Amino acid sequence: MSPRKPFLLRVDPALLNALQRWADDDLRSLNGQIEFVLRRALLAAGRLRTGADPPGDHADARDAPASGPGTRPP
Repeated sequence: MSPRKPFLLRVDPALLNALQRWADDDLRSLNGQIEFVLRRALLAAGRLRTGADPPGDHADARDAPASGPGTRPP
């Protein structure tokens, strides 16, 4: 497993609550959800090569691009 670097993140409480609800829906930790969202955004923007996924992070239906803000997987 690759080393992780901790850092402080200041975030709006409403945004954090929305991320926590999304994480709960997807059965992820809040930290895992933040990494998931960041990784997906970086891949979509072409800022992260596809081989940069951490081991054990397999794509599934939840990884498909959302159809809009606040959408949830079926």
